[in-house]
Amino acid sequence: MQVHVADLRSGDVVSRDIFNAYGLFVLPAGTQLSESEIAKLFQHQIDYVDIEPRHSDTGNVPTALRLKPMFESAVAGSELLYREALESGVVREEQMDEVFRPLTDRLPEERDVVSMLLLLNSEAEYTFNHAVRVGMLAYYITKWLDWSEEEALTVSKAGFLCDIGKCRIDPALLNKTDPLTEEEYRMIRKYPIFGYEIVKRSFKNELMAKAVLQHLERMDGSGHPYGIKGEDIHEAARVLAVADVCSAMISTRTYRERRDLLHVLRELNRLSFNELDPTVVHTFIRRLLPFFVGKTAVLSNGESGVIVMTNPTDFFRPLIRCGETFIDVSRQQGVEVVDIAM
Repeated sequence: MQVHVADLRSGDVVSRDIFNAYGLFVLPAGTQLSESEIAKLFQHQIDYVDIEPRHSDTGNVPTALRLKPMFESAVAGSELLYREALESGVVREEQMDEVFRPLTDRLPEERDVVSMLLLLNSEAEYTFNHAVRVGMLAYYITKWLDWSEEEALTVSKAGFLCDIGKCRIDPALLNKTDPLTEEEYRMIRKYPIFGYEIVKRSFKNELMAKAVLQHLERMDGSGHPYGIKGEDIHEAARVLAVADVCSAMISTRTYRERRDLLHVLRELNRLSFNELDPTVVHTFIRRLLPFFVGKTAVLSNGESGVIVMTNPTDFFRPLIRCGETFIDVSRQQGVEVVDIAM
């Protein structure tokens, strides 16, 4: 059976020798795949692999769905953490581990982050959904940047707490749909400072505290709360900035509809030229793109089909199979991908 590399699992057995696009031998037939070998296939930009038939049909269930109970539990637990932070001014580390550990323990098993973003959501308030997604994305981005597991988990924790300072902001103000007054806007912009104080007091971890404080700063100095720029922004905060923008844009807000995931990546790419760290953004985009293959794309002309290939010269305009025909969106003027689904 032939599967996309995004759907490979540890224990799958290769049925045919694998070569990359340049004819370089990568893995022999008969190899039982481990996580490191699957990572090697990604490094060689191999899309599909022939494997021996699996003896279970559990592979038909997107693995991201298996994270859903842990995701929803983490979202519910986030609300409790925010409440405790408001009442006591701290987050207890043992409680945080209890809330997020079941989820973070499973993150290394899930490679298809696109499916994860498409499938994982809950009915809870935006703030708590968003914080959990930021923490998850921060873990993957730091791993893709070759940070250690310990560093990735630390930045992930900062992501889970990125908005903890909002516990000190009136919810009516956070959810206001009318234009904010200057004073209201000034108050909302203080929440990273409140978050920094809570995280530093709770964990005595400067990396986590700085990441929370600076995740709304921008490389060109246009962010807040202090308007610092470039290398003055902690690299963990630059990771959280990308995760934060991505999660916010794929969410439905009281004042804005969600954006499709390809649109979000296109916007991140645009922001990498001034506001966001280009290395972080381009690593994120490059590692996500293979997982779009096999997903359903809805086009602006009303047609829909399955993505069969991403375009190497225009990442955001893929080749799509619609029934028996193929549509190369990069060659169709006026046609855009308007939604991505499983």
